[in-house]
Amino acid sequence: MHPYVVEQFSDAEQEILRRYFTNLEGPVFALVNLPEVVKGALFARYSRSSKSLRRLFLDEFVGDLDLAGDQTVDATIGLDRADDLYQKIFFEYGDDSVAQLGGVHLACEQASNVLTKVLERGRIMSYLEQSTRYLGYDKRLENGRYRYYRDSAVLDSKFGARYVGDIDRMYDAYAELLPEMVEFLTKKFPRTPADTDFVYRQAIRAKALDAVRGLLPAAALSNLGIYASGQAYEMLLLRMRAHDLPEVRDYAELMITELRKVIPSFLKRLDVVDRGVAWTNYLHDTQSQTTSLVKDLLGETNQADEESVRLVGFDPDGEDKVLTAIVFANSTASHEDAVQRVRTLTPDERVTLLQTYVGDRKNRRHRPGRAYESTDYRFELVTDYGAFRDLQRHRLLTIEWQPLTVDLGYDVPEIVREAGLADRYVEALQRSAALYHDMRDDYPEQAQYVVALAFRIRYAMQMNAREAMHLIELRSGPQGHPSYRRVAHEMVRLIADEAQHKALAASMSYVDFSDTDLERLEAERAAERQRQNKSSIS
Repeated sequence: MHPYVVEQFSDAEQEILRRYFTNLEGPVFALVNLPEVVKGALFARYSRSSKSLRRLFLDEFVGDLDLAGDQTVDATIGLDRADDLYQKIFFEYGDDSVAQLGGVHLACEQASNVLTKVLERGRIMSYLEQSTRYLGYDKRLENGRYRYYRDSAVLDSKFGARYVGDIDRMYDAYAELLPEMVEFLTKKFPRTPADTDFVYRQAIRAKALDAVRGLLPAAALSNLGIYASGQAYEMLLLRMRAHDLPEVRDYAELMITELRKVIPSFLKRLDVVDRGVAWTNYLHDTQSQTTSLVKDLLGETNQADEESVRLVGFDPDGEDKVLTAIVFANSTASHEDAVQRVRTLTPDERVTLLQTYVGDRKNRRHRPGRAYESTDYRFELVTDYGAFRDLQRHRLLTIEWQPLTVDLGYDVPEIVREAGLADRYVEALQRSAALYHDMRDDYPEQAQYVVALAFRIRYAMQMNAREAMHLIELRSGPQGHPSYRRVAHEMVRLIADEAQHKALAASMSYVDFSDTDLERLEAERAAERQRQNKSSIS
């Protein structure tokens, strides 16, 4: 059974869409013949809309575009590309640098939250994913179904009816608790005269959605926009073809079909036996054999844990190495001379040198240079899967995560307890856990789908000090979800107190420790001010 809902468009709509999208029926399609700024704007709007990208384009973008020059184009049958030169240079001679110069905007719709983590793993790719903070999952699709992935093998098994029934009940709980959370929050945080009704309602709804998102299963569907080079897509598709989850492998073939309409030369190695096929086999075999060996050597190692952030690796001489890198890049000294000179600096001189290098930061986007990449930190985290989803998208670091299970327990947001909804919240999570336990022996990969986002996952994040500054300052912001704000606060504390890199921690001056009631309120106020300014100018 085909698991994807097919969109319906009128003949007139199809005539417009086929000029700019390589597919009008499936969940994967490339964007072509559009200005780069339009494609970027589409993806940005996409992340906060419940609409598909093609419907969003028709409803909100077509009216502002001049379509006359594209009337003869039909992107759905493949584009006429000058392929011979690329084939000679790239395919025959293996010049990978050529594949870095051709990029594609690709829409990936109706992807489970397990699949999106695979799609977002590449470091040199750009992503925008639908946010559970802005989009409610309480509405059903046109076919009357809730938005979650239905694996055909599971549906055809003894678990099929229960899989649908139990996940539907999880969605029912989400749909019932959402308006109750909105009502509770409205009473707890009354609107002030300073805020418009629209701004207030947006902030209240965002907090309510944050509170109940833990009830959604990992099977919940999301839409994702990707921009990447041909080389990055090739590597992603190799990994996807080697994956154990059928959805991932099947989705890879949908992506290949659409990408070959746009950048066929860059993907020709995928099906060559001694190249792409051999590479895929290598990735699959090493992963499978390593997992099997570790299990034999260690046995069952999972254990219950609370939410935690641990600093499990750092360099005690990290600050010295950053100072050495500063001296080296700003002098003619050799590396060894720089090391020796740093050792002779007084404490005040060390502080002055680092502060001068960091400079007067006007906002968190003003970050110091690459000397901060001279030391790094390795954190082991146990958080709910919802927080992991947000932190996993940081790409300039190394992240490894364990399989999604229910073995590490779950988190119930304090605001849910305060609203008196914890019993029903926990009941839905227990249903998730029971189904997972019954499925995992027969379907160890697909069992992840039924795990609610409130359940915890263990993962490790390793990053240099420059990336740590970016991640910690961004994720500590008052508009952030409380679950990852806690992570950011603990990370900077550990850098200062456990690693004793106090100067580096102090330079992360835009870490926000403030308490906030409605996390999105100030952001919504800012957006309202921008709308008013734009309106007054026009």
